[in-house]
Amino acid sequence: MSTKKIQGKCWALFIFACLYVITATGNPRTLMSAEEVDTIRAELHTSPSFLQYVNETAARTTQYFDPAPDVPIPVDPGGGYTHETHKQNGIAIYEAGMLYLFTGEQSYATYASELLLKYADLYPTLGQHPVKRSNTPGQLFWQVLNESVFMVYVVLGYDAIRADLDTATRRVIEENLLRPLADFLSDESAYTFNRIHNHAAWAVAGVGTLGYVIDEKHYVDIALKGTELNGEAGFYALIDNLFSPDGYYTEGPYYQRYALMPFILFARVIEENEPAREIFAYRDSLLPLAVYTCIDLSYNGLFFPLNDAIKDKGLNTVELRYGVSVVYHLTADDQLLDIANVQDGFVLTADSYRYAKAIDEGKAQPFQYKTRLIRDGPDGKGGVLGILRDDLGGEGQTAVFKATSHGFGHGHFDRLNWLYFDNGREIISDYGGARFLNIEQKEGGRYLPENTTWAKQTVAHNTVVVDEQSHFNGNVDEADRFSPSFHQFQDEKDIKLVRSWTTNPYTDIALERVIAFVTGLSPDRYVVVDIFNVQGEKKHTFDLPLHYQGHFLATTNESKTVATEQLQPLGKENGYQHLWQQSEHQVPSQSAFGFTWINHNRFYTVHSWVNQPSRVSFARLGANDPHFNLRSEQVLLRRVEKRKDAVFVSVLETHGEYNGPAEFTKNNQPLIEQISYFEIDSNQVVQIKNAKEQSYFIAFARKSDKQAKHKVKVGDFTLNWEGFAAVFNSNGEQI
Repeated sequence: MSTKKIQGKCWALFIFACLYVITATGNPRTLMSAEEVDTIRAELHTSPSFLQYVNETAARTTQYFDPAPDVPIPVDPGGGYTHETHKQNGIAIYEAGMLYLFTGEQSYATYASELLLKYADLYPTLGQHPVKRSNTPGQLFWQVLNESVFMVYVVLGYDAIRADLDTATRRVIEENLLRPLADFLSDESAYTFNRIHNHAAWAVAGVGTLGYVIDEKHYVDIALKGTELNGEAGFYALIDNLFSPDGYYTEGPYYQRYALMPFILFARVIEENEPAREIFAYRDSLLPLAVYTCIDLSYNGLFFPLNDAIKDKGLNTVELRYGVSVVYHLTADDQLLDIANVQDGFVLTADSYRYAKAIDEGKAQPFQYKTRLIRDGPDGKGGVLGILRDDLGGEGQTAVFKATSHGFGHGHFDRLNWLYFDNGREIISDYGGARFLNIEQKEGGRYLPENTTWAKQTVAHNTVVVDEQSHFNGNVDEADRFSPSFHQFQDEKDIKLVRSWTTNPYTDIALERVIAFVTGLSPDRYVVVDIFNVQGEKKHTFDLPLHYQGHFLATTNESKTVATEQLQPLGKENGYQHLWQQSEHQVPSQSAFGFTWINHNRFYTVHSWVNQPSRVSFARLGANDPHFNLRSEQVLLRRVEKRKDAVFVSVLETHGEYNGPAEFTKNNQPLIEQISYFEIDSNQVVQIKNAKEQSYFIAFARKSDKQAKHKVKVGDFTLNWEGFAAVFNSNGEQI
């Protein structure tokens, strides 16, 4: 036999031996099988984009481990050196382990094992973290949540190299690090582990994954059923209670993408080890649906900034890279491949490899963003989130109507709130959360005090405030008890709408709102019609803020008082103390108030009508903010004083173009000149007159029967329609 043939045979035997070691020890057991490892190593070159990602990760990992990473004594809160070092070390263990599986290079297994051994030396010496800023402190980190995230990464990285380690090394890592971590997260932190909360999802995923990796059934059982093993906590209870039947996560889209990572990863581990559970089919395939819903909860790649959201988070997050690739593995839906266009790379899993390979093969199809009504609450009865989109989908016009449940501690007091996006940008805005994530100088990266004093308060949102008091008087427990009632949803070409109402935010006040997209009134674009009815038993002050992004241009009402030399806060508490009042306008009863601003290269005008004498204030955020924590943002606030009821009617018109480079402006003046409003029986009619003296009518029926027929007389016109709403031209003919 030739020397070349002998070498080839030896090489083949070496590969077989390596694969036998992996298979014989039952590893890896989490995100891919031993057979997949063999296949991917052989075919990695067939996906150039994934190979590039592997090479980039390999270069970054090699650099990270040269010299060997520090494993410091924990000292800092979020954003500090020790916090960030431990966080990055956990990810480095994972990436080094996965690189070993993908490349077969022993150096990566060595990197991971040596770092794991350092933590096995450190962890038994630790007590409670010295920074006492959390009710649930960790040991490596200032809160248990970070400890749980660390464990998820570390266990997955350990699983990747476990077959390559000798028995003594495995024993040290498992007995000194991984089991103590699991016991701390489950037994010693049982309150967090058994909560119905995203923190519990991470803890459950870490402990349960370890159970599968080291054949410890107890860890798997408590991860699935809670530490009491009664099913009232644990993975199944979290799926049952945190997601609606439409895949909406009750804390909102920002926390949905974060929570989805442990849900999806642990479900993938369960599927790999116990396929008979059919975990991805559980609750009518709810986890895959939740990934689709999470994508739908975005605009131009960024999540709708609802509740405690940080506004730069979107589809380009590591959590969604896991989620989308796993769901593609389950569905082979080529629309999901389109999401890679807004993501900076992949993740080191077999599913992500197949996902990248499909993209390389040109299979991607555009993701279809559509108008949707998404139910909230485990039973779907916790209110709704309405998403109204034009035909352009991702970057066209989108209105979001938030009539959901509160969202636990991360919820905001903003029943019947709405937002508007256009031209790739947020136009009618929501502040989101007041936080500088992981920036130590700003409260250690935690939520700022202004998150409570401003961001959560009702005046920080686009919904009615009564007597300058926030909804539910700012009480989270009370807010979590009630959700708005859903009335109507329509998705038709001429009118798309959502209607909801609630009586719970205030003791004697009923709030009802309809948000509608209407065509035929403005060339090529929808106008947004907003009708907010407020009914009370006693006299109150009603405020309706409108938070807008862009630069003020003009108003139609010049009867104003302007603060040019000295500013005063708009109020004393509940968020009003943070608003500098800049001007005030008096508006007679049943008179319209128009306001135009510019955002980027497009103009926006709100035409506002109120049935009572009202006052309009323009204000800017920043008062009573000694540490400059708040962004300088703007709000228009419409106020009705000492009345039992108020009707706020607004029509938002998008128009024109400003082109700086070419130095031209067109259609900077709105087409709409006047709006009026009529209530006839249980019907609502908005009349719009444009610059050409043409009149249009948008008629709304409050009845929940979509097949019901309606007839109203407005002046010389008789309007007949069927269903929730209809548009009529100047001849009274339905469009």
